[in-house]
Amino acid sequence: MLIKEISLELFADYFQFYIQDESVSGDLTEAWTDIAVERLLALNHGVIGVGTVRNMDVLTTFRIYDEEPDILAESISIHQINECDFIMESENMVVAGCTDYFPDAHRVKIGKGLFRARIYYKDLDKISDDGLEGEDSYEIHLWPISKKLGLKILKNRNI
Repeated sequence: MLIKEISLELFADYFQFYIQDESVSGDLTEAWTDIAVERLLALNHGVIGVGTVRNMDVLTTFRIYDEEPDILAESISIHQINECDFIMESENMVVAGCTDYFPDAHRVKIGKGLFRARIYYKDLDKISDDGLEGEDSYEIHLWPISKKLGLKILKNRNI
């Protein structure tokens, strides 16, 4: 069941935004490998870096569930789907662009524990030639899990 839904416009500076446990540093310096850039996802303890196709403001929707939701129906607008584990040691998840001022970043109380994140990357092909305008959007579903499941790429935009 859906518990909470939040829609934000985030500044995806350096083609990324973060979802992180409020208590961690959020350092993804080493995590943004060539493979991570290709899959639009970098991971570290308590932080998820979501890659974007523009480094402008992007529409982002977060949906928090009490159990695994159905996967969104296959659509030509969904170009990539990634899943990964997300560890929360504090109560608050921080959602921010990588250059946002952390104390002012948006916070969502989701509680402590192990979560699964499913990230949908939509309309990645609807970008202006100069890369400044676009209809790309990102939707993240989170729900609690009892054991780690690792990284899974459910749909790859390059296949």
